[in-house]
Amino acid sequence: MDDNERKETWDDFREVVNMTPGALEKWLDTDESRDAGQHKDGGESTGHASGRRIVEILQAKKGDLTDDDYQHMRKVVGYVRRHLAQRPSGDVRDTRWRYSLMNWGHDPLA
Repeated sequence: MDDNERKETWDDFREVVNMTPGALEKWLDTDESRDAGQHKDGGESTGHASGRRIVEILQAKKGDLTDDDYQHMRKVVGYVRRHLAQRPSGDVRDTRWRYSLMNWGHDPLA
């Protein structure tokens, strides 16, 4: 990944991830967070695992990020943008849709 791709990925990631590392860690500790998303074999959901990785990325120095980190950041951007386009009607405050997005570092009510 070249410098231009890294910059674009960083900018897109910072645009869609609107939760601080502390807020995301606190959210990931809730039952609502653990229950949201797709679970494989009863284990941790994909989104919950992604949230833990997002916290690590947000806490890392930008210069220490790897190509794998940037690939994950791209995955986060794609997920958040796709799911924002599927916003349900009505109040989304206590919905699995919102909780899933929050696992990926985006609170649509922020």
